[in-house]
Amino acid sequence: MTAAGFSEIAAGVHLLREPLLHVNVVLVVGDGAALLVDTLSTAGQARELATAARAVTPHPWTIVNTHHHFDHCFGNATLAGPETPVYAQAQAVAVLRDHPDELRRAAYEEMRAEQPALAEELTRTELRVPTHAVHAETVLDVGGRRVLLRHPGHGHTDADLVVHVPDADVLVAGDLVEQSGPPAFEESYPLRWPDAVADLLRLTTPATVVVPGHGEPVDVGFVREQHDRLARQAWLIRAGHSGSAPPERVAAESPFGARPGLIAARRGYAELDGTA
Repeated sequence: MTAAGFSEIAAGVHLLREPLLHVNVVLVVGDGAALLVDTLSTAGQARELATAARAVTPHPWTIVNTHHHFDHCFGNATLAGPETPVYAQAQAVAVLRDHPDELRRAAYEEMRAEQPALAEELTRTELRVPTHAVHAETVLDVGGRRVLLRHPGHGHTDADLVVHVPDADVLVAGDLVEQSGPPAFEESYPLRWPDAVADLLRLTTPATVVVPGHGEPVDVGFVREQHDRLARQAWLIRAGHSGSAPPERVAAESPFGARPGLIAARRGYAELDGTA
């Protein structure tokens, strides 16, 4: 990873965008304490991330994982010391604890064609299980700053967390919101995703800066437009399923394009069939 480092997007809130997969990492700095949201993919990336963070603050940090996918949490072991609190949604904690080999294997399979060097490094990455499980929501004190961790429901995964910094009017949405590409539906719950985005929108004001999991920060208008497309996708899935249409027919009308739409349709059909 070669990145330019963190840039300040609001008072005491800093953003680093990893250049390979466009993953966003957020650093919140308070009085004598800091919060690091997501830890990237590998030990090598995490070491560079630590250097970049230390250029901003010397304070000890707490870590939050927005979910359990490799590009957001495989750097935990490098960035967390023995006493570092690491927060994640309860289901993400369970997956990292109980299925580390499956997570590494899935990461390898996802990356081996386009990023073979990264894929090989992922197979050797030590995973660190989060120490604190969030079920619905938790409030942290980050050096005098109130930070809310909230699970808005099933969406991109069953274990998404959003991170709200109200005094800076910043909301870190993880992969529930995407800017650099279409939403990723492979492990998703497309029928419930619109409700999760509606939940996080209740934390916003007209001026909120929303940090997506990948890509550039966006405004609330962007998130509302993505919510509307997710809601249309869910409607198409329900209508197709009730009419016994093949998923390919639903995909052809997807507001996100045929390929993401096909993945979403198959996941949505599985939800409706009770197999997801």
